[in-house]
Amino acid sequence: MSGKFRRIIGRKKKVLPPPGASPGIFHVTEDALKPRITVYSFSQTTYGETSVAAFDELKEFLHDHSKETHWIDIQGLGDNNLLTSLKNHFSISALVMEDIVHTRQRPKLEEYEDYVFAISRMICLAKEGGIENEQVSFILTKNILLTFQENYEDCLDPVRKRLREGKGNSRAAGASYLMYALMDLIIDNYFYILNKMGDELDNLEDRLYAKQDKSITVEAQQIKRALITIRRAAWPERDKVNDMIRSQSPLITKNTRFFLKDLYDHSIQVIDLVESYKELSTSLIDMYLSFVSNRTNEVMRLLTVISSVFIPLTFIAGVYGMNFARENPETGKVLEQNMPELYSEHGYLYTILVMVVIALLQLFYFWRKGWLK
Repeated sequence: MSGKFRRIIGRKKKVLPPPGASPGIFHVTEDALKPRITVYSFSQTTYGETSVAAFDELKEFLHDHSKETHWIDIQGLGDNNLLTSLKNHFSISALVMEDIVHTRQRPKLEEYEDYVFAISRMICLAKEGGIENEQVSFILTKNILLTFQENYEDCLDPVRKRLREGKGNSRAAGASYLMYALMDLIIDNYFYILNKMGDELDNLEDRLYAKQDKSITVEAQQIKRALITIRRAAWPERDKVNDMIRSQSPLITKNTRFFLKDLYDHSIQVIDLVESYKELSTSLIDMYLSFVSNRTNEVMRLLTVISSVFIPLTFIAGVYGMNFARENPETGKVLEQNMPELYSEHGYLYTILVMVVIALLQLFYFWRKGWLK
C-alpha cells in the first residue's frame, strides 16, 4: 500500500470560460472525449441495454419504449451538437448545461419545473496510483435519468450489475431510486478509499516507531492532500442529500426519500472519517518532527557535555603553553612572577593528573544530574 495515494490524478487541464463570458454558454474543448451513449431500459418485468451513436437514434428509441424507465448513460462530453440537442429536447436550462460541461462544480441540487439537476463528485482509485476526482451530473425526469461524465472509466458497474440481475428495488422503484443508488455507490467508494487510507496511516505509524524515515512525512502529506480533496466533495454532498430529503419535487418519490436518509447518515460518517484521518496524518508529521527534534537535542547534549569537559582542560593546556621563562637567558635574572612549574621535575605528570581529575569530577557531576542518559 505504500505510496498508493501519491497524487491527485487529473487527466487534462480543466478549461474555464474567460472572465466576463456570458452565462449559459458552454464550449467543448478539443481534447474532450467523444460521447459513448448507453441506454439501460427497464421495468418490473423487462430489461434492455442499448448503445446509440447519435441523438436522432436516441430520440427514436425513447419514443418506441416510452412505457419503460430509462437510464441514459453519457460518457464523454466532446460533441457540442449532441449536448445542444439534449438541451433542447429535455428543455434543460443553459446554465445547467454549462455546469455539466464545465466539470469543476461542487455537489449540489437544483429543482426545475420538469426535471431535477444534481451533481456529485466521483472519487475512485486510479490504476497508476493516486485517486481520480470526476464530476457526475444527473438530470432526473419522470421516467428518465440522464448521467454525464467526461471520461469513459467510472465506479458505477455495481449498479449496472444490479440492474442486469434485477436485484432489490433497482428496476421497480423508478428513476429517482436509480439516482439514489448511483449516489449511494459514489459515497460507498469514499468509504473504500478512506479504509485504504486508514490502513496506510497505520502502516506509516508503525514505520515511524521503528525508524524515523523522512519519506514517512512525504507520504503522510500526500494522504493529507487526498483527504482534503475528499473533504471538499463530502461536505457539499451531505448538504445536497439533505436538500433532496427536504425536496418537494414529485420526481423524487417518498420511497426514495426513505433511502436518502440512510445516504445522509453515510455522508456524515464519511466526513467524520475524513476529519479523523486528517488529524492523524497531521499528528504523524508532527510526531516525526518531534522525534527528529529530540534526536537533535540528544546529539547537542552529547556535544555540550564533551565541550564542557574539554573547556577547563583546554584552559589549563593554554596557560601552560605560554612558556614564560623562569630565568632571563641574557642576564640570568630570576623572574619570580613567571611559571615556576615549567622546571618542576614532575610538573607534566602533575598537570595531566589534575586535568584527568577535573574531567572525572565533571563527568560524575553530569552523571548525577542525569545528563549522560
